[in-house]
Amino acid sequence: MQFILSRIDELIYGVDFDPERRQGKVIANLTVVHRDDVDGVLEVFRRAIAAGLSPSHFGTLIEGVKLGFGNDEVCICTVCSITIDGVLLKSGIPVNLRFGGVVEVLERRPVRFTDMLLYEGTTIDPLEVLISQELTSVTRMMKTGSGAILANMREVPMIARGMVEERIADLESAGFSGVLAFGEPNSEVLGVETARDHIGIVVLGGSNMVAAAMEEGYNLKTDAMSMLIDIEEMKHIDKI
Repeated sequence: MQFILSRIDELIYGVDFDPERRQGKVIANLTVVHRDDVDGVLEVFRRAIAAGLSPSHFGTLIEGVKLGFGNDEVCICTVCSITIDGVLLKSGIPVNLRFGGVVEVLERRPVRFTDMLLYEGTTIDPLEVLISQELTSVTRMMKTGSGAILANMREVPMIARGMVEERIADLESAGFSGVLAFGEPNSEVLGVETARDHIGIVVLGGSNMVAAAMEEGYNLKTDAMSMLIDIEEMKHIDKI
């Protein structure tokens, strides 16, 4: 049995993606889909990305048997939002990943966290748990601008704010986005207090696409934070 934070630490340490060179390894989420459903699920994923509900537009397909799944299954491999933490860490910025949660959004404006699960002390990805509890309304958010979406929150030292903003800008230029809220020092972010002399950063969960597909009735298996993959093996999801 492995606690999720230990697994995250291992993966973050392995991230060597350079947003300026656009090369290196990122953390990947796997969504396991029956072969007959691949096109439909990909279409939902594309709509979620177009609606700005994913940390990245990169993806690839891997035959299920190559990763220990069935002959009739295909893995959709997408970028995990915690890749951002790996890039920050490699830049010398300490990152404390605190929790995953559900964020209430009204008229495309994030309002507050309504549900949260700490990463510390659990063996299961908090966002997977929240999806299983059917607490999201991602498809409604995509259609109306209001709903409940998935995000995770981390803290960084306030003294590193300038460097964090620079690295996030570099990531955005390389096709990585998803920062939902960037707090002020010693202030709440989306209704959650941060540690003294720290800033809270809320990033969209890569699992929003999965939640949207499940809300539309697709039967999926998920393996969040599954592995490291070279970004050069992925491409814009519209081209898959």
